[in-house]
Amino acid sequence: MLKILTVIGARPQIIKAAALSRTIRLHFSGQITELIVHTGQHYDENMSQVFFDEMGIPAPHYNLNVGSGTHGGQTAAMISGLEKILLEEKPHALVLYGDTNSTLAGAVAASKLHIPVVHIEAGLRSFNKSMPEEINRVLCDHVSTLLFSPTKAGFDHLVNEGVAKKQNPVRANADAPAVYHCGDIMYDNSLYFGEIASEKTDILQREKLQSGKFLLATVHRDNNTDIAERLFAIFTAFDKLSKAKNIPVVLPLHPRTKKNISQHPSLQKMIDSNPLIRIVPPASFFEMIVLEKNALLVVTDSGGVQKEAFFFRKPCVILRPETEWVELVECGAAILADADESRILSATEKLLSADIEYPALFGDGHAAEFMCKKMLEHLS
Repeated sequence: MLKILTVIGARPQIIKAAALSRTIRLHFSGQITELIVHTGQHYDENMSQVFFDEMGIPAPHYNLNVGSGTHGGQTAAMISGLEKILLEEKPHALVLYGDTNSTLAGAVAASKLHIPVVHIEAGLRSFNKSMPEEINRVLCDHVSTLLFSPTKAGFDHLVNEGVAKKQNPVRANADAPAVYHCGDIMYDNSLYFGEIASEKTDILQREKLQSGKFLLATVHRDNNTDIAERLFAIFTAFDKLSKAKNIPVVLPLHPRTKKNISQHPSLQKMIDSNPLIRIVPPASFFEMIVLEKNALLVVTDSGGVQKEAFFFRKPCVILRPETEWVELVECGAAILADADESRILSATEKLLSADIEYPALFGDGHAAEFMCKKMLEHLS
């Protein structure tokens, strides 16, 4: 029996872990045992627990309850906590998702103990090392034993960095890792949950929203929320967009964004005085799916929401100067606007008038099954 330890710490990781946990339960329960560790990096009843409840994910076997803090302090606490669990449980591998501090902590703790690291969403690059996420994902990739890239571009990055060899080893290890372009585990989830989401939530009725007649926006990255000039530019664009189009801009508001808005009375006043800027609480997974499926257009600084917009064939304005999901921009489904008011407005106009095609970029919806088979092949 292959024993894996899965680390989650932020809301997107909980969602991604659902696909793997579901696949293990349905298809590999006699071959793989999974233990889940929640680091507590981001923990809020509305932003974490509800996801376990909605998606039927097993409750975490461990919760480190690390909470917020400086990057160094938070990461150090997680490394220490994970090291103790790894020594106690002795798993065959540690499974990590994405690019958070929890990802980095898991990579350091496991690699030091010579426990194979499995990195899901490997190879993504913004080529902007001022982003903590870029540091986390690069370092994790370079100590991993199994790397699963959702896109061809991600796989190519790993080839260029010397991580991926021309031929994968018969049995991978940290010095000879196996790298696969296998599709996106979030696409698995979108297909699985997309059909049932509308039965699980009444958010459209509750917020009095009509399908195709609102814009969906999310803002959470610290360089957008913590820099006043950028925050003002983004919300000024939302103010102008909503009035020009006479259409609601719906914002499930991240706690950090809400806190920072409240520190700027003029910004808070502008938002409060425009009834078309619709602030709603942080959305559950099913609520986000319903909002994404029914929005006219999505505006976001979230990598996950960029992809989900694409899955549901919605154009996307990206509130960053770069993206790891370059394919979305290359095919014309998304535009990089950064936190620039005029670029946000022009990108929205361009996308709403464009005839966009949505090619099959993210696999066949069975990425998690592929990953399980490869873990059994290399790690059993």
